[in-house]
Amino acid sequence: MKQTAYLQINKADTVVVCLRPIDKGETLEIGGQRITVRQDTPAGHKILLRDTAKGENIIKYGYPIGHAKENLEAGEWVNEHNIGTNLAGTLNYEYKPVEEVLDIKDEHRTFKGYVRKNGEVGVRNEVWIVPTVGCVNGIAERLAKQLEQETRLEGIDAVHAWHHNYGCSQLGDDHENTRKILRDICLHPNAGAVLVLSLGCENNQPEDFMRLLGDYDADRIRLLITQKVEGDEMEEGMKLLRQLYAKAAQDKRSEVPVSKLRVGLKCGGSDGFSGITANPLVGEFSDWLVAQGGTTILTEVPEMFGAETILMNRCKTPQLFQKTVSLINDFKDYFLSHGEPVGENPSPGNKAGGISTLEDKALGCTQKCGRAPVSGVLEYGERLRHNGLNLLSAPGNDLVAATALAASGCQLVLFTTGRGTPFGTFVPTMKISTNSNLYNTKRNWIDFNAGELVEGTDMDSLRNRFTDKIIATASGDLVRNEINDYREIAIFKNGVTL
Repeated sequence: MKQTAYLQINKADTVVVCLRPIDKGETLEIGGQRITVRQDTPAGHKILLRDTAKGENIIKYGYPIGHAKENLEAGEWVNEHNIGTNLAGTLNYEYKPVEEVLDIKDEHRTFKGYVRKNGEVGVRNEVWIVPTVGCVNGIAERLAKQLEQETRLEGIDAVHAWHHNYGCSQLGDDHENTRKILRDICLHPNAGAVLVLSLGCENNQPEDFMRLLGDYDADRIRLLITQKVEGDEMEEGMKLLRQLYAKAAQDKRSEVPVSKLRVGLKCGGSDGFSGITANPLVGEFSDWLVAQGGTTILTEVPEMFGAETILMNRCKTPQLFQKTVSLINDFKDYFLSHGEPVGENPSPGNKAGGISTLEDKALGCTQKCGRAPVSGVLEYGERLRHNGLNLLSAPGNDLVAATALAASGCQLVLFTTGRGTPFGTFVPTMKISTNSNLYNTKRNWIDFNAGELVEGTDMDSLRNRFTDKIIATASGDLVRNEINDYREIAIFKNGVTL
């Protein structure tokens, strides 16, 4: 009999997770019983511990992840073919508050950040060009390239043009979503200076957009309406950018408490190890940062379906509970209004990695936010107002969700992945692998390996190393998406394009 290579996450679970491929016929000794594996089962996938009748729930993480589609026998490989979701449409929920006492000491740690005029802190000092409409994307890109060549980035970290397709030919909520996300980018503390670049005739009228910014620093945020420039808009744009660059280049890093950190929590390309390595590691960090007075944000609302009551009952107040109920049910209504089932998830890559239902995915996904109480609930495009753990309305799509996290005010995003992905949003996007194979084969994508957790490394020591990595990144160390210059934004769209 080969060395046992499985994990039972919770004593109540009726499945175990394979830590390596397990062959058909191999015998596992679990809880005093011997189970013969009935099919070759890949790493990250699940093996059933007991006979399960058709319709009976299958338990993982201590909760149902769906029901058996047929009568199943102990030792069977549980996958998307023989397990079905229990998810339904909008539901009524009851507030049953649960509060865990987290015994985490204040370590009084600091990082080196850029303190802005309004008291917010950036982890980068970059010059950004923000188009109000997609029509001027080309000009924005040329301006960014010319400023980078001219300055050689002396005194700043980078120059970026955040191109997108919107700002015109949109109606209602889509138009407002675009305006809010672009506003949030302009006001983000990772930008030392911003040029707002407009065409002039777009729906997103430049003067109205500038009013949307509120009480902004006019020395650091400037507007150029290209249709109003007589002659070469590049020349006028460079004139403004040189002035903005001169301001930003004077900024210096200083020591600030980690309570000023705002960190987004995201996963993508998840696999069967996500819920037992990378997501719990990020959850441990989230609890630590919240205990230091800092802030974390969890989003991907459709990937909360099946684990939503865990989050609801961690809400600090009944008002936050009601906001979370609306967060969940509004997204379910969005699915249903388009004729889509609420359980239409996980992706093909998730299934190949060992995730069989949306409940399976959600119970692993939500571990990224640890056990801290929920202090705030944000609408899409809304900016942070409360320290602690927040929930944010956004879809599961990696680019849209990561953009929404950054737009809310996060200076960096932690992104766990079992399959791998190269992308980054407009703030540093740190990739954490769920397994060592991904880390070893995609070093050009991955920043940190959580796969060590199933190879003998204990959680406390790995979390300490992980925390050091995050603080170093906040203090200026580049992550892989920055080194590769893979950065972009994506804005949520639901309605008509004219």
